[in-house]
Amino acid sequence: QVQLVESGGDSVQAGGSLRLSCTSDSLTYSSNCMAWFRQVPGKEREGVAAIYRHGDFTYYGDSVKGRFTISQDHAKYTRYLQMNSLKPEDTAMYYCAVEWRCTEPTAARAYNYWGQGTQVTVS
Repeated sequence: QVQLVESGGDSVQAGGSLRLSCTSDSLTYSSNCMAWFRQVPGKEREGVAAIYRHGDFTYYGDSVKGRFTISQDHAKYTRYLQMNSLKPEDTAMYYCAVEWRCTEPTAARAYNYWGQGTQVTVS
């Protein structure tokens, strides 16, 4: 059974930083691609960042380039999203998702396995 647990969401002031974690078991971590998405009520889920397990591909949405960094720790079965210089428009529920067949690593429709989300609020 695929298990993904997000953590690290919080309320911060603009300009602050947060690090989100997406922790899984070894089976789930064997997925070939992983992405962070975010969603606000009434809007579609937006791709924030994505990474291949072997690290040969990373992606960042235009709105977060230069501010967010995706990374992974194979020993801890955990992927991270370091978020710096946060803005009020970064406020959203953040989800991690994984997939083994990485047909569209930046598209929410391509992912079948999702965590429960963690809330980030920037004021």
